[in-house]
Amino acid sequence: MAEKKAANLAAKKAAGESSVFAKIEEMPAPYCAIGERLHALILRSAPALEPTTWYGMPAYAKDGKVICFFRADKYMTFGLSDKANLHIEAGASHQLRESAWFFTEMDDATEARLSAIVRKAAS
Repeated sequence: MAEKKAANLAAKKAAGESSVFAKIEEMPAPYCAIGERLHALILRSAPALEPTTWYGMPAYAKDGKVICFFRADKYMTFGLSDKANLHIEAGASHQLRESAWFFTEMDDATEARLSAIVRKAAS
């Protein structure tokens, strides 16, 4: 039974990764290459996240709930869903939180910042 469950999870992850790569391949240059790098960064930063698609975008879920996603148009957009760990202090009636970032290239500083965001969002 455990072997069947493990096989099903592996198949689900493979299907999710395949759908993510299909969406990345549709992105115009230079965003296709940035998308591949971002995909690797997300999985390296939060290995528990599972690739999937969400509203036609590459996305990454934890326990079936989408945590983060990205898309390409005029810019590469990386965003967090409402299921991401966005710690809001107890007693705060409202707080504005960053939930999306736009960029046109993936330099080392951008990669480091996004890696930290993914780790926190998935925690």
